[in-house]
Amino acid sequence: MAIRRWKPTAADWVLLLICLLYLIQYSDRVNIATAAGAIRHDLHLSNTELGFAFSAFAYPYAVVQLFGGWLGDKIGPRRILAWFGLTVAVASVLTAFAGGLWSLAACRFLLGVGEAPSLSTATSAMSRWLPVERRGFAQGVTHACSRVGSALTPPIIALLMTLWNWRVAFVIAGLVGVLWVAIWFWYFRDEPALHKGVTKAQLKALPVPRDRTSKVKVPVRRLLRRMLPVTIVDFCYAWTLWVFLTWLPSFFLHSYHLNLKSSALFTSGVFVAGILGDTLGGAISDRMYRKSGSLKKARRNVIIAGMVGALVFLTPVLLVKDLTLVAGSLCCAFFCMELVIAPLWSVPMDIAPRFAGTASSFMNVGFGIAGVLSPLAFGFIIDHTGNWTLPFGLSIAMLLIGIVCTFWMRPEEPLMEEESTGSQQVSPAGAERIT
Repeated sequence: MAIRRWKPTAADWVLLLICLLYLIQYSDRVNIATAAGAIRHDLHLSNTELGFAFSAFAYPYAVVQLFGGWLGDKIGPRRILAWFGLTVAVASVLTAFAGGLWSLAACRFLLGVGEAPSLSTATSAMSRWLPVERRGFAQGVTHACSRVGSALTPPIIALLMTLWNWRVAFVIAGLVGVLWVAIWFWYFRDEPALHKGVTKAQLKALPVPRDRTSKVKVPVRRLLRRMLPVTIVDFCYAWTLWVFLTWLPSFFLHSYHLNLKSSALFTSGVFVAGILGDTLGGAISDRMYRKSGSLKKARRNVIIAGMVGALVFLTPVLLVKDLTLVAGSLCCAFFCMELVIAPLWSVPMDIAPRFAGTASSFMNVGFGIAGVLSPLAFGFIIDHTGNWTLPFGLSIAMLLIGIVCTFWMRPEEPLMEEESTGSQQVSPAGAERIT
């Protein structure tokens, strides 16, 4: 019997492009963490000032979230990701020319503007291009690629700093971003039906496109109410994630007096564990959905299990000093924490399939607010106590709050679309459920 070769579909190529987007943009977020020591030395900054520069990314990231996903739903992912992707590339290049605290903060601010709509708009694209049973996998593999970027970036930045300096690394990051934008704008289409590589059989498995001639209002107020518990859970998850993304290399560097290369390798090891967690979280969630037909079990139970595991494995970081044990605990904690991300990002797609960009942007406001507060709190605590493990205790408290708020999420109840005539109907994609 002949073996049938797998041939990637247009949807697979779109998913690959989104994976590369996540990889590149998360690399742009964390490259400053590896270069932090050199930047602090060259620009004469304190830890608190460096924390302020880190958090400058998150101010616009949180604010632009409020309308960034709406823009993706309204204008389309093709143009929005291209426009804002170029903004990210420019911000990366400009960072290489920072001369002090305020210019560095301004570059991070611009980076936050550029990256703010990316994940929510990409979620809108996936909601249009992928059937419901692949949502968990898609969110898992895309976020796994973001952790690949986080894992690869520390050693790459360390190598570039050894060969040249930290400024060259940021220029290269910007050029990579420009290349992605060009490929995305050439290949992607806002609706699968407009892409010549999509067959009629493939279109039948996808959500029904909204009729652009009908006036369908984005139910902003109802979306805000439905997404509020999800936003709080995302905030609690993101608080700990920002600790890992922005301070982990410095934690190994200062707590255990490792050199730059060693701290970068330890940091990469932790992020590799996150790659596995991202991928498994999405696969487990989709499998639970196919077996039980319950989105509540498939999303909520995986989120709770991941947060509980992260909480348990962060505890030894506060109690022991052995480097091997602490590094292992951080790997396990990050693995468990990343089990959360795929089902969490699937929830906006479940609640509002045709407004997934808007819904996910409301959720990701929590991520942005955490990005403002978490790096500042970490830097402040270190400067005033000299204790590099104490901020992890605050992360444990945030995870507890997130676990409690998870019980108020309702992914199994899709939002009704509100027509301009006043009638209501269930979104076809939202009604897609296995029973």
